[in-house]
Amino acid sequence: MNHPITIPAWQRPHWRASNEQIVLQFYVFGQFDAVRVPSQEYGSPGLPAGITATSRRHADLRAWDGYPLKGAMGRMYKTDAPQAFQRAFDAPEVMVVRGTLADGPATGYLRDTLGVLAGMLDIGGVAILDPQILSLLDADAWRRRYLIRDGAPIRNHLLILCDGEGEPGRCWVRTRGMRKFGRPDISIHGVPDAAVDRAGALCEQLAELQALGAHFTEGQVLTGDGMPAGLVAKLGGGMDEPPFNNTWVEFRWGS
Repeated sequence: MNHPITIPAWQRPHWRASNEQIVLQFYVFGQFDAVRVPSQEYGSPGLPAGITATSRRHADLRAWDGYPLKGAMGRMYKTDAPQAFQRAFDAPEVMVVRGTLADGPATGYLRDTLGVLAGMLDIGGVAILDPQILSLLDADAWRRRYLIRDGAPIRNHLLILCDGEGEPGRCWVRTRGMRKFGRPDISIHGVPDAAVDRAGALCEQLAELQALGAHFTEGQVLTGDGMPAGLVAKLGGGMDEPPFNNTWVEFRWGS
């Protein structure tokens, strides 16, 4: 890029010290020049301590049990983003970027990591897979999503899903990707079909509060404009528990 956009880091005004961990994981597919990744152009001094980038031959990675382009997930990526999938699938190399960090009061870690990812695209990367939000983007699409002047909105770092529930006319609305901020994913059960858009907007609002450092406590009652009565927080989950692979904070929509 001729004039790279500097990626900002935002403060977390609601943050307080905790034992929570931030988890980042990305796969960058391509054929990379043997040069220093130009992350400084994006405001990043390099990967933060705790996050590593490992170069892999794609042929070797295909035999790995966790290879992300095979099985049901691979078919989903191929259907959702066929051009990006083909570019990723054909790439001879993969940079695996991953690690964990202690929770902290600012998001410089995310700026620094995204700056490295952007730099990798400038030296031969063709697609980036973010398994935490089930996103596979080619280089141009990734830049449009994350290289935004004044910074990409928090919503761009998350996935909001809606599934049917056993009760007719009710849905389950939830997030994925809050591990990037060291926070539980949001889960709202029992949402009437007519209220799905409201529940999605509420998920986004609550996720953004957490990304800015907020914590919800067991039994906390939420009130506010546009919120249904009786939203009470229930905490649970864990890193090995699908479908979140994260802790969660659960609410049940009122009737």
